[in-house]
Amino acid sequence: MKVLSIVGARPQFIKASVVSRAIRQSEGVDEVILHTGQHFDANMSDIFFNQLSIPRPDIQLDIHGGSHGAMTGRMLMEIEKVLLEQRPDRVLVYGDTNSTLAGALAAAKLHIPVAHVEAGLRSFNMQMPEEVNRILTDQISDLLFCPTDTAVKNLKNEGFANKLVHVLQVGDVMQDAALLFAKKAVAPADELPNEFILATLHRAENTDSPERLAAIVSALNELHQTLAPVILPLHPRTRKLIDQQGLELNVHLIEPVGYFEMVWLLDHCQLVLTDSGGVQKEAFFFGKACVTMRDQTEWVELIEVGANELVGADTQKIIAAAKIGLGRQVKDTQQLYGGGKAAQRVVSNIILKG
Repeated sequence: MKVLSIVGARPQFIKASVVSRAIRQSEGVDEVILHTGQHFDANMSDIFFNQLSIPRPDIQLDIHGGSHGAMTGRMLMEIEKVLLEQRPDRVLVYGDTNSTLAGALAAAKLHIPVAHVEAGLRSFNMQMPEEVNRILTDQISDLLFCPTDTAVKNLKNEGFANKLVHVLQVGDVMQDAALLFAKKAVAPADELPNEFILATLHRAENTDSPERLAAIVSALNELHQTLAPVILPLHPRTRKLIDQQGLELNVHLIEPVGYFEMVWLLDHCQLVLTDSGGVQKEAFFFGKACVTMRDQTEWVELIEVGANELVGADTQKIIAAAKIGLGRQVKDTQQLYGGGKAAQRVVSNIILKG
């Protein structure tokens, strides 16, 4: 059986690292890895293949930049060519990026079955391009690997129980990765304080809104000055937008880090502030309270168990939640994300269902 796996962005590399490992440990499955090139910075792509021991991509498209429509369209054209040449039995896609949608759509048009890892996640915010990508990808997949019970419920509510598809709760492959690679974590090269708040800031709903960006920068500055040092690995795009708005960000800025460095930061911080979907869960995997600077989250179970607090882009709410969460330990008493066996469940079901 030939599976063509499509990756293109940082979180997908991490998810693919554990699923590809499970594929290599299984008999009867050959994997071809296609890297769209959506993330082209060395810290955001090449380093993951080196650190996570993923086989080098068999196919590299080098498609990045441009509008969502232009990028997705170019990917769709080039992925279709690869599928016609490779003739895989199944296409495997991850998450909710343009690479995800382009891969799934190209496969569906050629009647190649699609498996979607992280199916069923919903923020219920159609202004997010990721929400559009994940909804459409689910609609054209026949193996829907859900990370949580909530994701399964979302698909049921959308009528998937009446479709000829398999909706399976397998757990979250990101927990597999966190458990597998925690021992390989290394500190960033930067000189860092012993105690700190880890922050990430990249989501378009925050960075492309001058009001939201200014409010978040204000909160980060105040926390850095009054509560604990804030360490922020800052992506070049976010840095550029902050400069364009004439904002002063007075925190401990470092360059984007590799996955092992990020794991170290998560393991050693006293609190996580983020607008990332994946980092919310990773904070939980390492027992850290999280403050999420968004209006919605796909990971509602973390809100329900009190591990995460949604504060939007409200300066005072961010500060108040950070003061409460600093140093608070979070425990996974309910095995919310499958206990680190999600990748094997994904591969077993691909073999079983074909």
